Amino acid sequence: MDTNAITAPLTIAYSPCPNDTFVFDAWAHGRVPGAAAPEVTFADIDVTNGMAERGELDVLKVSYAVLPWVLEEYALLPCGGALGRGCGPLVLTREAGEPAALSGKRVAVPSERSTAYLLFRLWAATEVPGGVGEIVVLPFHEIMPAVRDGAVDAGLVIHEARFTYQEYGLHSLADMGEHWEATTGLPIPLGAIIAKRSLGAERLRALADTISTSVRMAWKDPSASKPYVLEHAQEMDPAVAEQHIGLYVNEFTEELGADGYAAVRGLLTRAAQEGLVPPLGPDALAFP
Repeated sequence: MDTNAITAPLTIAYSPCPNDTFVFDAWAHGRVPGAAAPEVTFADIDVTNGMAERGELDVLKVSYAVLPWVLEEYALLPCGGALGRGCGPLVLTREAGEPAALSGKRVAVPSERSTAYLLFRLWAATEVPGGVGEIVVLPFHEIMPAVRDGAVDAGLVIHEARFTYQEYGLHSLADMGEHWEATTGLPIPLGAIIAKRSLGAERLRALADTISTSVRMAWKDPSASKPYVLEHAQEMDPAVAEQHIGLYVNEFTEELGADGYAAVRGLLTRAAQEGLVPPLGPDALAFP
């Protein structure tokens, strides 16, 4: 493949959350030498999951939970995503209590194809007798107000909500990440970067190198990404944005590695055994 083909522009969608804008800042602003120019769309994870299922755009940030439905058309990239320890979704309620109190209750979630919801379903299967009641899908920034105002009985939250839920007078009923780590010993897979297989192996490898380089550049000079992060952080406190980045951008973002791949396959295999997702083929996660 010639150099022009490798560097032809790519369409990409990721969230306006600080971890994504931090990771992609150098690439988005043309500071990664020899990289293809990205045409960026910002969208919440529920939207990008749908884009992946419809085969839209070249590169997408999606939930790991959606992979079983899209891996025929898209390849999982070994970098750029969100996976770690101590960073799992939380179940929030107005009053402190026990998991059993959620039996038959109305729960807000950010997406029914999100990794957060998949972790929640695996947790609820063992911790909530009889299961929860109605599931309501809301944009994640609407979930804590909905719990606070009594529109739902509980909410499943991600990202910076770990640092801000007490400002809404809410309580953490359970930590999905703690449950996952305690039962598997593996890190928590949250968000993945995928790219169309039709780009070809050479271009996919160049793309992975670009994203890994963008991550390293962000670490080397965090101040360079700060304007981009805060521009899209939806009026988030800069200190919370820094906490968000510190929690979700880590060694697994630069390179999934053996533990990262084990966590992804472990989650999706366990979910398939419960009938929650289609089973993965033996080479489904292999990178070209």
